[in-house]
Amino acid sequence: MSVELRSIRVLPSWILGRAADRGRALVAAALAGEGLKMWHHVVLSAVAELGPVAQAELVRGVGLDAKDMVGVLNDLQTAGLVVRAPDPHDRRKNAVTVTAQGRRLLARCERAARKANDELLAPLTVVERELLTALLTRVSGTG
Repeated sequence: MSVELRSIRVLPSWILGRAADRGRALVAAALAGEGLKMWHHVVLSAVAELGPVAQAELVRGVGLDAKDMVGVLNDLQTAGLVVRAPDPHDRRKNAVTVTAQGRRLLARCERAARKANDELLAPLTVVERELLTALLTRVSGTG
């Protein structure tokens, strides 16, 4: 027996949640094909964009718990994707930098994530995709 829940399924918040779940699943699968988990990709992207960057700044920038950040950075460093070294401006802090290998993997992951997003938005025209992105940016408060 299937439950309809029509009053819930018409709510924008419910629809957005379902779309977000589908998008995350598509991107997670694409990243897994490159050997990365979602948070590893987020942190690697942030390090590439901001680096060299202090671990504490990464925590604030990506919104990941400090203990979880240490685990993600340990994984990325063990894989040779980032390097942690004392910050030359403040030796009490570690600065994180992406390696050449990390940049190559990140480029592949970015292509895979774009492809996953193209799959998510396949039912839409180019104009509809641009409009949806603009509207979601406004609704999310990220713009």
